[in-house]
Amino acid sequence: MGKSEIEKIIEGTMKGGRDEVNEQGQPVNRTFNAKRLNDREIDELIGIAKGIVSDGVVTVDEAQFFVGWIESHKHIAKEWPVDVLYSRIKHILTEHVDDQEEVSQIFSIFAEFTGMNPVQRCADLSTSLPLCNPAPPIEFEDREFCLTGKFTFGSRNRCVAEITGRGGICNDHPRQRTNYLVIGLVGSTDWIHSSFGRKIERAVELKKEGFPLAIISEEHWVKYL
Repeated sequence: MGKSEIEKIIEGTMKGGRDEVNEQGQPVNRTFNAKRLNDREIDELIGIAKGIVSDGVVTVDEAQFFVGWIESHKHIAKEWPVDVLYSRIKHILTEHVDDQEEVSQIFSIFAEFTGMNPVQRCADLSTSLPLCNPAPPIEFEDREFCLTGKFTFGSRNRCVAEITGRGGICNDHPRQRTNYLVIGLVGSTDWIHSSFGRKIERAVELKKEGFPLAIISEEHWVKYL
């Protein structure tokens, strides 16, 4: 018996990356669902990190729990910024667990990840995790900039005017031809999964693909104005 048209359509969507149908017989995009699941689990990891730093101290046991949680969720272990966090904390726990100065750095790493100020317990400072180190020199003429976050320097329009007035170009989203992503100092506790964080995430992806995009802080950018 030949296949019905509906069967052929479903089979075609399975070959195209959609391998399930929902109760209504509509194809389910597994890639989309996996991304949504990853986001939810990264949000959970952020919550764990916030809980760890909330008392102003990070113990070795707490850091080991954090690493263990990542290892039990291997499908997000290679996602940015989880991969960065995991490698940095794992290295300290493996190589410097008896060095209190090194272990104390774990607190700063958690504070960066959550955007929480370790002194003020403030939740509005952007992370420095994805910034280029060392920060590169900045040129403006014919260079393309993308701005993300809130800037202490001034309004978005003022920041754009400073760039275009020096011969630079501004674009709303990072792309292959973008030279600089500038991260405003004032961010959000949920920056990783906001539009703010998505720009950073995209910039990191472009860097991994080999495009010469520099991720820099507002503070570094202001030095060249």
